[in-house]
Amino acid sequence: MVPRSMMTGNGATDPIGPRRATPTALLHEANSRLARLTAAAEDSALDDAIALLVAALDDGGVIHAFGTGHSEAFAMEISGRAGGLIPTNKFALRDLVLHGDRDADVLGAALEREPWVVDELMATVPVGEHDVFVIASNSGVNGSIVGTALWAKERGHSVIAVTSLEHTMRVEPKHPSGKRLAEVADVVIDNLAPYGDTTLEVHGGIGAGAISSITAAFIAQLLTLGVARTIAERGETPPMYISANIPGGDEHNSALEDRYRGRIRRGA
Repeated sequence: MVPRSMMTGNGATDPIGPRRATPTALLHEANSRLARLTAAAEDSALDDAIALLVAALDDGGVIHAFGTGHSEAFAMEISGRAGGLIPTNKFALRDLVLHGDRDADVLGAALEREPWVVDELMATVPVGEHDVFVIASNSGVNGSIVGTALWAKERGHSVIAVTSLEHTMRVEPKHPSGKRLAEVADVVIDNLAPYGDTTLEVHGGIGAGAISSITAAFIAQLLTLGVARTIAERGETPPMYISANIPGGDEHNSALEDRYRGRIRRGA
């Protein structure tokens, strides 16, 4: 099944040959992908995703961000940081313990693969009628990721996916539906990571230089910038965080957070 909308740089990924595993080589791998994402964004490839995010905010909604494993870093880029949008909410599998009834021993490494966690997890998330979901997963096949996307879609929420199309199409889904994240989402953004995520070979087929966290963080900032710029171009002030470590930062942020009290969470 082909995703309804795919956001990619220029289609195919760069060929990864037997390149020396040096800092310069890793810089090349990162720069080439960031350049492709930039060109795609300048060519309006992210506009559908940005439009969904802006529409949700215009309707009084909140942007929910979710990722497991290292993809949680993407959700942290979307929600609760300086230069980011205030009406955003990051949720995570640990919320089963922090806001649910589970003991900490449930938080094993394999939990992200389990589809049963979704209903319990989403019972802890303050979801409103007009909210939108942004879900990141490099593989896009784990049970909790696909299940969360399906949960959101079944309740009428739009879903934006950030995933590696090269990787996800080469592995089998772990959700009972047989679906991948890219096959559930309304808009799919390709993070341009290769199969297996690593970009350089260090010895005997062993890879290093994982790239998906770098490209995902850049995608998060492109989306944030696109939403903020769209709102500003209408003559309105976008609801943005400023650093809490500059004078007036706490006061500015708290005043805007109060508008979404009970709908966004900020924790240590």
